[in-house]
Amino acid sequence: MKLFWMILSGVCILAAALFLLRGDLDTAFVVATIGILAWFLNYRIQLKAIVDAADRQQIDEEDKDGEDSEYEHEKN
Repeated sequence: MKLFWMILSGVCILAAALFLLRGDLDTAFVVATIGILAWFLNYRIQLKAIVDAADRQQIDEEDKDGEDSEYEHEKN
């Protein structure tokens, strides 16, 4: 899905440049805005994957710590 948003972003920016060269400023603005939106969606997907991985790692570490502390608590 990340590749799709990057390709869409690039195509939109190229199309906006062509509209800009032809003098159609309104259309160029709209297409460039869609391209920027696609880039932000790609960036959001990447950040979400990083945050989810960090959350899973933190949960795994808490589970390991929790098991150790319960064992030590039972010993005492």
